[in-house]
Amino acid sequence: MTIGPNPLTTGPSRAPARAMLKGAGFTDADLRKPLIGVANTWIEIGPCNLHLRTLAGHVKDGIRAAGGTPMEFNTVSISDGITMGTEGMRASLVSREVIADSIELVARGNGFDGLVVLVGCDKTIPGAVMALARLDMPGAVLYGGSIAPGTFQGREVTVQDVFEAVGAHAAGRMTSQDLCELEDVACPGAGACGGQFTANTMAIVCEALGIAALGSGSVPATDPAKAAVGRTTGGQVVKLATDRVRPRTILTRAAIENAIAVVAATGGSTNAVLHLLAIAKEAGVELTLDDFDRVSARTPLIADLKPAGRFVATDLHHAGGSLLVMKRLIDGGSLKGDVPTVTGRTLAEEAANAVETPGQEVVRPFGRPLKLHGGLVILSGNLAPDGGVLKLSGTERALHRGPARVFDSEEAAFEAVQQQAIKAGDVVVIRYEGPNGGPGMREMLAVTAAIVGAGLGDSVALMTDGRFSGATRGFTVGHVSPEASRGGAIAAVRDGDIIVIDVEQRRLDVELSADEIAARLAAWSPPAPRYQTGVLAKYARLVSSASTGAITG
Repeated sequence: MTIGPNPLTTGPSRAPARAMLKGAGFTDADLRKPLIGVANTWIEIGPCNLHLRTLAGHVKDGIRAAGGTPMEFNTVSISDGITMGTEGMRASLVSREVIADSIELVARGNGFDGLVVLVGCDKTIPGAVMALARLDMPGAVLYGGSIAPGTFQGREVTVQDVFEAVGAHAAGRMTSQDLCELEDVACPGAGACGGQFTANTMAIVCEALGIAALGSGSVPATDPAKAAVGRTTGGQVVKLATDRVRPRTILTRAAIENAIAVVAATGGSTNAVLHLLAIAKEAGVELTLDDFDRVSARTPLIADLKPAGRFVATDLHHAGGSLLVMKRLIDGGSLKGDVPTVTGRTLAEEAANAVETPGQEVVRPFGRPLKLHGGLVILSGNLAPDGGVLKLSGTERALHRGPARVFDSEEAAFEAVQQQAIKAGDVVVIRYEGPNGGPGMREMLAVTAAIVGAGLGDSVALMTDGRFSGATRGFTVGHVSPEASRGGAIAAVRDGDIIVIDVEQRRLDVELSADEIAARLAAWSPPAPRYQTGVLAKYARLVSSASTGAITG
């Protein structure tokens, strides 16, 4: 099959368009070839996307070698690690929508035949898949790869260690000099945060979905092999465009369940719940929170990765990479191997090429997992009628009952931890940080890491209508829905109320009668919006509940 003439550049009436494109350096020969958009999320603010300009050059080389014409453009990225704990973090989840919208606009406006999307930091990845699903334009995602770990006092470290060191420093368990030394070495160069945090979680999700070539994402950012990965991806998208293979033929229900299973099997980020709900919506696939609990319950945890485990993404790559993870899960029956991928081969055909490094300890045998079930648990109850999300891979607890310590912002909770005002047994409640109330549903890593750093990780629970970083560990429930700003029961909780988190029963409750909760909410009024104008105000007006993916469309 061949691609027909591009309506943007073909015919006498399109002479003005061709004139402008020639002014940008394109030739008549270029404009007769398949036009492949290269959507880049490059920024020089932080390491996650820093190298994507260089990687884009390799992708474009691959497109040209396969007979296409690349046309690169840029979109935005917000670094979660940099903005965490500040007002700027409210922009992070909002950026997912802006990324998807901006890619859609440029692709529709320019009539591309295919699309490669280069991604790095957390929200760029789901934003890319959402755009491809929405456009249903032949294309693929290419993840820039993980950062290498740093070395501090003889051990490997990531940015997670720095966040937890802040709590240790406040508790007098780390000196200022050591904190400074740690921050100097934790992020040694380009690449996204090194544990199975949100970026690496969503990268392996893209491979399980089939929208990224299996193994492409696990090659680290600074590995010399990344250049060849870029060239190969460019060539693959020209073939996808020529054969008119559209994303929605790949992003099926089976593929999305595979992605959930991979999150569970690797101890991945709870943010994957939000993002897969949003991707499913764009792909026209019905998906609910209950699906996450069901798939996670049948999937063993087989990858020993940070934040709960011992290893980082570069260790996974050297052990056998994402191919090894997929092969284990396919052989064990937790993944459907007959689903298509952007390479033209099935997931099982790709995973068959896995090469396991002898003696590796990162990926366990399927029959000898770290845990018999994955890390994602969906809770409901009188505090979360529409659901809440708990990640078990970072804790052994299954039940917590304790008094609420209620905070109406992340900053107030963080200050209480820093002042050592949180005690063993407490349930820290952080509200008005949901998609609407935040707005933007900030991640609580600063608070959760400070709790761990203060030595309270095994004795304190936390619940919020906000969300968590993939680097979060501990007994933490996020995405509590309905959120406080929209009259959810979390708005009725007061200091000292007894909260029960029961994993076995899948319950999140406050020990109050339904009449008492209703009476408190009847006397409640929502706070004034934090933003009256601009993109954050617009987002707050449009955004849906976390239980449906916090989407705006």
